[in-house]
Amino acid sequence: MGYSKETYQKAKDLIFQRKLKAENDAEIRQQRLFAKIPRAKEITKELTACGTAAARAVVKGGNAKDELEKLKEKSLSLQSELHSLLVLNNLPTDYTEPKYVCKKCRDSGYIEQNNKTITCECMKKALADIACEELNKTSPLTLSTFDTFNLDYYSMDVENNSVSPYTRMSKIFSFCKSYANSFTTESGSLLMRGATGLGKTHLSLAIANEIIRKGFSVVYVSAPAILSKLEKLHFSSKYEEESNTEQTLTECDLLIIDDIGTEFSSPFTVAALYNIFNTRILSGKPLILNTNLTISELEKEYSQRFVSRVIGSCTKMDFIGKDVRSIRRKV
Repeated sequence: MGYSKETYQKAKDLIFQRKLKAENDAEIRQQRLFAKIPRAKEITKELTACGTAAARAVVKGGNAKDELEKLKEKSLSLQSELHSLLVLNNLPTDYTEPKYVCKKCRDSGYIEQNNKTITCECMKKALADIACEELNKTSPLTLSTFDTFNLDYYSMDVENNSVSPYTRMSKIFSFCKSYANSFTTESGSLLMRGATGLGKTHLSLAIANEIIRKGFSVVYVSAPAILSKLEKLHFSSKYEEESNTEQTLTECDLLIIDDIGTEFSSPFTVAALYNIFNTRILSGKPLILNTNLTISELEKEYSQRFVSRVIGSCTKMDFIGKDVRSIRRKV
């Protein structure tokens, strides 16, 4: 199972642009060096000439050993002189070398291993990131942060619960910040439960923003939207696109699905949702689920086996209080 041709092309273009920038920047630094230290330009020309002469000696054949040894000694002497010039002018010794983003493949996207050309990790990450971006195009990922989450909207009064909304939400807020700060691809999964407008979406998006800044791939989708998309792709026989979408959902570093239980339920959507969840659980990849439904309501919507399997692998957080959005509208 692979990515779409469009995703591959975007990833290749991204890696190529990195390589181009690194080499263009190196060329600019080299020209600045030559302007400042003319001898550096002469040394560079002489080093190039040594390389050309060595290649000719090899092609020429015969007893080229002595000639190659002399060229090697000359080349080392020139390199030493250039090194000294750079140090003398307070410049790093690799000043004219390209600063590739990935030193392993030198921003080519591929490496040689055991006489085989394989995809470099940087290319794999680029593919994952681009695939995630495609799914996140309509997501409000930039709208919510921990800084904009206001605990003042939660009451300090203890009512039906044994704890006030403010106390409960303060603990949840701290937990979410800690989760984001210490996130790894082996972090646990979360289930955020509670009525509409209590901050589930806000905090899950705040987690996403922090994790994305650390370089992890994150997908945020609403259950109704993503399941509707998968169902349309499936029944219109667009199996490749359906497969690509499912792969991104199951392989991203963190998957966040909002509004679980509000989608139009059908045998296909239930099976698709379970497959996504189960695949991530089996591979140890974390997910965050948000729902307005209780556990018993989720069991009615899906099944006890489904809920037990999926929910049993999550840390549960019950959001309490009054609808923050309605409170804001009144202020």
